[in-house]
Amino acid sequence: MNALKILLMAVLICFINSDAGAQEQLQQFSIVPEPELVKVMPGNFIPNSATVISYEDKNSQLKFIADQLSAKLKSHTGGKLPLRTLPGVPGKNQIVFKLSDKLPGMGAEGYTLDINSSGIVITAKQPQGCFYGMQTLLQLLPVNHGDVVAIPALHIQDQPRFSWRGAMLDVSRHFFTVEQVKKYIDFLAAYKLNTFHWHLTDNQGWRIEIKKYPLLTSVGAWRKRSLIGHFEEQPERFDAVPHGGFYTQAEIKDIVAYAQQKYITVVPEIDLPGHCTSALAGYPELGCGENPGPFEVKDKWGVFDDVYCAGKENTFKFLEDVFTEVAALFPGKVIHIGGDECRKTNWKSCTYCQARMEKEGLKDEHELQGYFINRIAQILKAKNKRVIGWDEILEGKELATDAIVMSWRGTTGGVMAAKKHHDVVMTPTTYLYLDYYQGAPYLEPLTIDGFNTLERVYSYEPIPSELNGDEAKYIKGLQGNIWTEFIPDFNHLQYMAFPRLAALAEVAWSSPEKKNWERFKGKMEREYNRYEALGINYSKSAYQVGFEMVSGARTQKPQMVLKTQSYNPEIYYSLDGTDPDQKSIRYIGPFNVNPDAKIKAATFKNGVQIGKTTEYTVK
Repeated sequence: MNALKILLMAVLICFINSDAGAQEQLQQFSIVPEPELVKVMPGNFIPNSATVISYEDKNSQLKFIADQLSAKLKSHTGGKLPLRTLPGVPGKNQIVFKLSDKLPGMGAEGYTLDINSSGIVITAKQPQGCFYGMQTLLQLLPVNHGDVVAIPALHIQDQPRFSWRGAMLDVSRHFFTVEQVKKYIDFLAAYKLNTFHWHLTDNQGWRIEIKKYPLLTSVGAWRKRSLIGHFEEQPERFDAVPHGGFYTQAEIKDIVAYAQQKYITVVPEIDLPGHCTSALAGYPELGCGENPGPFEVKDKWGVFDDVYCAGKENTFKFLEDVFTEVAALFPGKVIHIGGDECRKTNWKSCTYCQARMEKEGLKDEHELQGYFINRIAQILKAKNKRVIGWDEILEGKELATDAIVMSWRGTTGGVMAAKKHHDVVMTPTTYLYLDYYQGAPYLEPLTIDGFNTLERVYSYEPIPSELNGDEAKYIKGLQGNIWTEFIPDFNHLQYMAFPRLAALAEVAWSSPEKKNWERFKGKMEREYNRYEALGINYSKSAYQVGFEMVSGARTQKPQMVLKTQSYNPEIYYSLDGTDPDQKSIRYIGPFNVNPDAKIKAATFKNGVQIGKTTEYTVK
C-alpha cells in the first residue's frame, strides 16, 4: 500500500470517528423545532452559581429576557444568576445576550447560539430572536433538575420558515381561567409559536367584557347545562351543572401583556354573523324579524339558525361598539371575525335582510354575507386593524383587499385566496385540528370527529402544490386549532395539545429539508421525559400499536406488521387474546397469522408498558 492510500485511509477513519462522535453527542439532546443549522463542537459549558448573565442595555427587552433565563436556571444553579450590562468585565463563565445588524440573511426572529467551555452567546437582530435562542438553550438543559448541567458545545444558526405560527384555543365551549390561559401561552412560547388565536365568543358563551353592553356577560357568559354525549347521539345527554365565566377587561390586558413578554401576538375572535346566540340571548333585537327571540345561550354543540340580522342598522352599530372596545384591548394589527357556518335560513324569511339585498343589488344570501363581512372589515380598517376570517369569508362579492383568509375546510379556500392575492393562514381540519382523535378511537376520550395522529400533523406541507412561486408567498403560515366541545378541563386540554403541538411547531418553523420523521420520533423521547418532569398530561397515543396486513415476500401468505409512531419501540404481543406483557412474544418483524387470530399488542419501555393495549382480530 503506497503512502497516498495510507493517508486517504487515515483521513477516512478520522472522518468516520468524528461523525460517530458527533452523532453520539447529537443523541444527548433534542431541539424542537429543528434548527436551520447545528454544528457540534468539542466540550461543554457547565453553569454554576458564579455564572453571570450579561445583556446590552441599549434595549430594555434584553434585560427582561435575561431575567427570565435567570429564573429558569435557578433550579439548576441553586439560585438566580446575577445580571450585568454590556460592556462589562470581560471573562469566562458568562451567558450573553446581544443584538447585531451584521447577521446577513437573518430576519427579526432569527438568532445564533454559540456555546463553548467559556460561556454562551446568543446574538440576534431583534430581541425576539434572543428570546427564541433562549428557548433553544432551555431545551439543552437536563430534563431533571437534579442532574449535572453540562450544556453541549454547539454553533446554531436558526430562523423560522413562516411568520404566522399559531395555535387557537376555544374558551367559549368550555371556559379556562386566566392562569390556565397563561399556561397555554407558555406552551406556545416554548415551541417558538408566535400567535395565540383566542376564540372568545360563540353560541355557548360570550367570554369578553364589553362595558357598553353588560348583558353580553351577565346573560351571555352562562349556560344552564352542557351536552355530555356526542351531538349526533340520541337521545341527547346533558349534565345538570351551569357553566360559564368571562374575562374582565383588566384580565384581558393582563393576558395580552403576558403574551407580549413571550413575543406572542394575541388575535381575538368575535364570531359573526353566525355563532352568536350568546349575544342574542342578551340583546334579542339583533336577530331577524320584528320581534325576534327569546334566545338562550346554547347548551349543546352544533350549528344553529340564530344569526345576526344583516338588514338592521342597529346590528352594525352594536358590532362597531363591540369592536371599538376590542380594538383598544388588543394591540395586534389583526382581529378575527369568524365568518364560518352562517346559516341563511332566517335571512331568507327576514324582511329587513331582503330589503337590504334589494337596496345593495345583492343576488342571494351568500352575497349578503359578503356584504356583512366587508362592512365589518371597513369598521376595523378605520381602527387600523385587519380582518381575518375562516374561508367562508370568500363567499359573495369581492372580499376587502387586506382581509386575511384562514383556510380550514381543506386547502381549497387557501388556494383560492392566494390566487386572489389575499394573505393566507393554513389550518385544514385534515391535518391541524388538534381536537381530533390521535389514537385508536376506542381507546381515546370522546372527540368531535376526525383522526389526526402525531405523524399526520408532522407530515403536513403548508404550501399547496397548486400555487406557483408568486402565489405561494401569500401563504403566511399555519395554525393548530383546539375546539373544546369535548374538552371540559385543562388536564384534558393538555392531553389533546401534547405531543402534537411539537409536530405543529416543527412544521411551522423548520424548512422542509430539515424535517425528518425518524429523527423527530427520536427527539420526542426526550420531549416525553420533559413533559413528565413538568407535570404535563401528554397523550401516549404515539406508543399505541397499529396493525397492517401484508403478503409475505416469498410465500405470499398473510403476515402481520406491527408499528407505532414512537422511536425504536419495544413491542410485545399475544395471539390468544390475553393481555401482553414482557413474557409474551417480542415483535421483531412481520409474522404469519391464521384466520380468526385475536392479536393484542403493547409497547414497553424500561419494563413498563407505555400507552394502552390495542387489539386486532384477523378476518
